[in-house]
Amino acid sequence: MAIEQMAMPQLGESVTEGTISKWLVSPGDQVNKYDPIAEVMTDKVNAEVPSSFTGTITELVGEEGQTLAVGEIICKIETEETETEAAPKREEEQNTPSDTGANRQGKDQSNKARYSPAVLRLAGEHGIQLEEVEGTGAGGRITRKDIQKIIDSGMKQKSEAPAPAAVQTTQQAPAPALSAGDIEIPVTGVRKAIAANMHKSKTEIPHAWTMMEVDVTNMTAYRNSIKDSFKQKEGFNLTFFAFFVKAAAQALKEFPQMNSMWAGDKIVQKKDINISIAVATEDSLFVPVIKHADEKTIKGIAREITDLAKKVRNGKLTAEDMQGGTFTVNNTGSFGSVQSMGIINHPQAAILQVESIVKRPVVMNNGMIAVRDMVNLCLSLDHRVLDGLVCGRFLGRVKEILENIDEHTSVY
Repeated sequence: MAIEQMAMPQLGESVTEGTISKWLVSPGDQVNKYDPIAEVMTDKVNAEVPSSFTGTITELVGEEGQTLAVGEIICKIETEETETEAAPKREEEQNTPSDTGANRQGKDQSNKARYSPAVLRLAGEHGIQLEEVEGTGAGGRITRKDIQKIIDSGMKQKSEAPAPAAVQTTQQAPAPALSAGDIEIPVTGVRKAIAANMHKSKTEIPHAWTMMEVDVTNMTAYRNSIKDSFKQKEGFNLTFFAFFVKAAAQALKEFPQMNSMWAGDKIVQKKDINISIAVATEDSLFVPVIKHADEKTIKGIAREITDLAKKVRNGKLTAEDMQGGTFTVNNTGSFGSVQSMGIINHPQAAILQVESIVKRPVVMNNGMIAVRDMVNLCLSLDHRVLDGLVCGRFLGRVKEILENIDEHTSVY
């Protein structure tokens, strides 16, 4: 018999931690390899975590509602071990020196200084010096359990120096005083993950913002003239949003700088144009991805928007659906917004907000006033990666594409 440890998997690009929302097994349960054992939430996706082994659950290390870094242990499983497997292992154990202080120094400590938000918060609240804590996670990483063990044992830190600034800044703000009639709403794991990602984006990315208004009268008339026959033929709706996503994808191909990401000492310009779209539920926001959007027709994009939105609302969205986004287009106009400044979807370099189409009096080139269908396009940009010149040209190109859509444009 052998005890195997299951670690928190990485459920998407740039995902560094996950929250256990529900255990699907209990200690003593028999599981097969690939059986789902837990539901985990991240800032990008809700997913079931499959077992990596066949055996018996001996311990659930992570608790429901607990956030653990990728690579931290979530549970332990007792597995059957064959004679040929067991013998070399026992021989190796016999030849392994005892775990002395000197031996611990030789262990992998590559993740020693990488702290999850939960570790930083607990350490800050209890004045624990992280550099003096021995981590039990992968690569010497300090886990939440390591900190909790110190707290529970009442151990004193060797140093009485104040906590590091990075820890101090992550302490929770004091809760506001409650008055009669106030309602306290618990923060779900998904909402915590969204908050952490938004905080990371706003604190790491220097946001700038620009807006351009677009006359989409011809596009609106064209879409309205074919929407019923399209729905009857294809079985799904032809939305205005599909036209905007297609225009953005086409402009990204012409201005590839917009399809870039900040990578510390370099800027990575992505080859594939994968458009992230925001889909909201009552209490959560998900950002699935339309892959290779520049290669798809307006009809193809409309189908993907419909399929991804259904997956979100039915709880069927997968980690693969959330990965690979290079630029975000957000349909803020769907709830009546006419002007907004989006928070960039980290680690992307820009987000385009498509506002509500409204009828407004407009002065035409001949000096006459006419009622036109107008929409504001609002672009937030990462000023480390992008400057106003390229963003202005990109937005101008999106405007040009949209204003030239009419009855001669094919959606196929």
